[in-house]
Amino acid sequence: METIHAVEFKGITKRFGSNIANDKVDLYLDKGVIMSLLGENGSGKTTLMNMLAGIYFPDEGQIFIGGKPVSIASPKDAFANGIGMIHQHFKLIDVFTAAENIVLGLKEEGKLDRRAVSEKVKAISQRYGFEIDPDKKVYEMSVSEKQTVEIVKVLYRGADILILDEPTAVLTPQESDRLFAVLRKMREDGKSIVIITHKMHEVMALSDRVSILRKGEYVGTVQTSETTEAELTELMVGKKVALNIDRAMPHDCVDRLKVEHVSLTNMEGVQVLSDISFTARGGEILGIAGIAGSGQRELLEAIAGLQHLSEGTITYRNPKTDEDVNLRDKTPTQIKELGVRLSFVPEDRLGMGLVGNMDLVDNMMLRSYRKGRSAFLSRKKPKSLAEEIVESLEVVTPGINTPVRRLSGGNVQKVLVGREIALSPTVLMAAYPVRGLDINSSYMIYNLLNQQKENGVAVIFVGEDLDVLLELSDRIMVLCHGKITGIVDAKKLTKEQLGLMMTGTEAGELGLDKSMASEKKEEQA
Repeated sequence: METIHAVEFKGITKRFGSNIANDKVDLYLDKGVIMSLLGENGSGKTTLMNMLAGIYFPDEGQIFIGGKPVSIASPKDAFANGIGMIHQHFKLIDVFTAAENIVLGLKEEGKLDRRAVSEKVKAISQRYGFEIDPDKKVYEMSVSEKQTVEIVKVLYRGADILILDEPTAVLTPQESDRLFAVLRKMREDGKSIVIITHKMHEVMALSDRVSILRKGEYVGTVQTSETTEAELTELMVGKKVALNIDRAMPHDCVDRLKVEHVSLTNMEGVQVLSDISFTARGGEILGIAGIAGSGQRELLEAIAGLQHLSEGTITYRNPKTDEDVNLRDKTPTQIKELGVRLSFVPEDRLGMGLVGNMDLVDNMMLRSYRKGRSAFLSRKKPKSLAEEIVESLEVVTPGINTPVRRLSGGNVQKVLVGREIALSPTVLMAAYPVRGLDINSSYMIYNLLNQQKENGVAVIFVGEDLDVLLELSDRIMVLCHGKITGIVDAKKLTKEQLGLMMTGTEAGELGLDKSMASEKKEEQA
């Protein structure tokens, strides 16, 4: 008797112009199973799941749900077949309550019965162990609460097949553990779950099976209990990959950037940074940790000249003249004209870092247009740089004249990081530089950051993978609601302590006074 799978792909092919995103993929998912979907950037993972969620439609092949062929031409069709996708970027309306967001778009007969909705939401929450207040406004929620709303929203609609895209990207370790407990309960209840993630330790901890795609093709599926991180990486990449971050001891460190008593109020009048003081040193990686929205973005943008401070000073020590340069309220152009070699990899890749409609060569030139007539404005040098980045960082692209908007998110990130490092900075700020990158590409970036550190660059690294932050950084500064809860020696810090500091616990309360005291002494000296 033939086995009936919860989901089955047969010969699924999807093309975007001449680019084949998925090539004759055969893959299945059973009821009551958590499956991790792995692959390098551009391997077709998200494209495949988007076809299941009704965002794309396959060019060839057939999708089966419960053994029956289905046509999923829209998210509405996906819901009708019991499929729900929880995207990395939440699709909620801030001024609505949790309950209002959950029923949004549903056709209910008669007037909306808020009490009945709240009762159903509470029943789902109790069943799976969610903590949710149906009457709470979204803008009052933490990131974890918003994610809970998104999950309850698809369960409310009767989803038995759930797809989660990078579900722990912005969660603390404690929040991730709670999410995993919920997902395990859902598995016990017979739900079929697909996790798209690049965090190998999560794959090993949570999933029952792992399916791998490589360059759009299905490679195979393995039982999680019968494999290792190294084996999975080899299947993804097609060769052995060294998964090591060699953290060299800082040496000959010099103060390069000093931030003192910085406060910042945004355009809405909300204070997003409060009394921030720290020193970034050449030859060292300063990691910055915090729950999403804790002020990381605003801090880096203020240093880069993209935000105006309410209070405080930002001072750069010029390595050539050994003189201090005041950067407060200077524009990026003014900062550059002062001789400050500062590179910035922003969180917003295509909004702030690169221009989507321009090709790789033109995006290399972006940093030099203001030079006027110069040799660099010929396309020769930027063309060589673009080719070098494509080769060294293994950027998947039809060619260097391809608009960057046509590249996958991970490949866009490689282009941006490569360009900023090529500028030979003395201060390099990177906000989530490996977000959306596969494990092989991520380690390339980690090694590049380490190389910059060894070259004497002051590296400021905002990360969301706490294991990596602890392994890569020399010191870690933790932000919570725009305030510093501690600046600590990464070697003396546990992941659990880091998670607690991200939610507001001061370093001193965790017995980390020594690191804090030494940092404060150095700042005062």
